Amino acid sequence: MVLVRDAATAAGVEVYMIRRNRGMKFLGGYYAFPGGKVDPADGEPRAVAHVRGVTADECARCFTDGVAPIAYWITAARELLEETGVLLACDGKGRHIDVAQDAIDACRREVMDGAAFVDTLARRAWHVDLRALRYLSHFTTPPRSPIRFTARFFLCPLPPGQAPRLFTEETSEGFWIAPHEAYWKYVDGEMAMAEPAEYAVGYLAQFESLDALWPAHADGQARFEGISHRSERIADDWKTARFAYRARRS
Repeated sequence: MVLVRDAATAAGVEVYMIRRNRGMKFLGGYYAFPGGKVDPADGEPRAVAHVRGVTADECARCFTDGVAPIAYWITAARELLEETGVLLACDGKGRHIDVAQDAIDACRREVMDGAAFVDTLARRAWHVDLRALRYLSHFTTPPRSPIRFTARFFLCPLPPGQAPRLFTEETSEGFWIAPHEAYWKYVDGEMAMAEPAEYAVGYLAQFESLDALWPAHADGQARFEGISHRSERIADDWKTARFAYRARRS
């Protein structure tokens, strides 16, 4: 989940990044975005029925997969709660709900203890609110990778009144950063990233605000995808534009 917000002190957006614990088997110590594995429960009919803001058919028009595509959207919301404490929820009619921090924390604890994500929401008469998500990219690990997986990335604006927090089960750092700053820290060897994160921050660096970013993803299609070291559909305009931000480094 690529969590974004408008930058507070300058034009552009900021993205929330985490650092994976160094002891993790795969990409330990790397900087990345909150996320994780699709749980079979994420694609079950009872989970899909508890979603607001997007339909299974709309998700299937974005891509097809071995599991129901909408499961990826639900996984993204669940992992966002697990790794940052940010909750995407609404009432049954899709209306915004003000949720106290202690209630969000209680919900997260239940999920971390093994409860199904949608069940924790259903007990509180909440629904999974996915209207804000925008599909961004798709990467597959290369054949030589010791661990193989396919990963899909979603943009999401920070919900009003919430803030991500650091939980240390899998991460050692969590922070907001301007995408161009993250990109050049990667280039300078200060922030190790796998290619999906590198491409994402490079891509986001071209946008001056969330108001500019969001309409660019209204079609629901991935902006770039590929296999590491052989990435495809990387538009020349943003690859050129990202280098203009080097002058901003300070």
